[in-house]
Amino acid sequence: MMIVLPNVRFSTALREDARKKIEKIGYADIVIGIPSYYSQTTISHVIETVAKGLDRYYSDRKAIIFVSDGGSTDDTREEARATDISAYNIEKIVSIYRGIPGKGSALRAVFEAAEFLRAEAVATFDSDLKSITPEWIKNILDPVFQGFDYVTPYYKRYKFDGTITNNIAYPLIRTLYGLCIRQPIGGDFGMSRKLVKDYLDEDVWETDVAKFGIDIWMTTTAIVKGYRICQARLGAKIHGEKDPAKDLSGMFREVVGTTYNLMEKYESFWKKIKKSKEVPVFGEFAGVEPEPFDIDLDESIDYFKTGYRNFEGVWERILDEEDMKVIRDLFKTENNETFVMPVETWVRVVYRYANTFHSTERQKFKVLNTMIPLYNARVASLVNELSDKSDQEAEEYYSKQAEIFEDMKDYLIKIWK
Repeated sequence: MMIVLPNVRFSTALREDARKKIEKIGYADIVIGIPSYYSQTTISHVIETVAKGLDRYYSDRKAIIFVSDGGSTDDTREEARATDISAYNIEKIVSIYRGIPGKGSALRAVFEAAEFLRAEAVATFDSDLKSITPEWIKNILDPVFQGFDYVTPYYKRYKFDGTITNNIAYPLIRTLYGLCIRQPIGGDFGMSRKLVKDYLDEDVWETDVAKFGIDIWMTTTAIVKGYRICQARLGAKIHGEKDPAKDLSGMFREVVGTTYNLMEKYESFWKKIKKSKEVPVFGEFAGVEPEPFDIDLDESIDYFKTGYRNFEGVWERILDEEDMKVIRDLFKTENNETFVMPVETWVRVVYRYANTFHSTERQKFKVLNTMIPLYNARVASLVNELSDKSDQEAEEYYSKQAEIFEDMKDYLIKIWK
């Protein structure tokens, strides 16, 4: 338990107003954190739904909802404060966090509040969720009360949703650390008090983890430290869809860069992992079915071809010659509907960049930027390969792709410097 002295700020993430409210509350069984940033149109729905879930399933436990905002200049905080949950016996705190701008700092404030309040269970939910239901709160929290330390989401997703998860985060976590966690960067998690305290004790909160990459960091840390992990069915996750050719470059750098950094830190751990094992999944799917949407095939391919013109020499230094031949042929492809990158080429690209990121002493993220056009090529390939497939068939495809990542792990170990 943290010791709080009068008029002494015990945290770099909690502002004075939030600290005073938390001290007044004293304790809580459950803390729900909602990291927010420019979410004025969705934040009320998330708060109301969380409150309904807490009231419906945990009315006998003291709970607080903590909206940890990144300094939004729209009406996010005003909407959050105006959201009326007075019908429920639930406290609400809305505050701007202190520290490095980013979701990591937002969650640090939530974790510090939970630690002071001695909360038995902590959960986080994204502030832009449209499909959250009260059952999500139950499905995420029940496993924590049953003894699990880390609960990851298990969504129903449209076949083209989550391209970074499907093509990098999921297969890499499965291959490197040996657990088949389907949504390692899902954003909606449950945690035990012990794990939250462990997170706070980690010396990362003044680093890039506090800016970005917090989800993949939390998942990897929980695995490596041996915490009990499970997955919770949540149904479809619907929020603002993003076209990989337009919107995901920043997210790509954040997730992949953090993953590659953690590969360096935990090298001795992942090199020993020979094969993956399943992770239990609990609960019933709740909410709506996933909504289909389009990915702009032509724009993804144009992004790749522009990258080829700019980075061909860089790719020649990083990639195997057999894969550069594939890349050159893709560049020359005139019919976009025949544009297909073999899975094995993509796996070697991911592994080659992991090694290059690892062996580059400075400006690692500049190297990572040159990988983004190749990622867009992979996305374009998937649009063609899965265009006539159902969501279930696509899911089987992603599972098989992850198996190929595992089968080729010896290649990664061989090239790792």
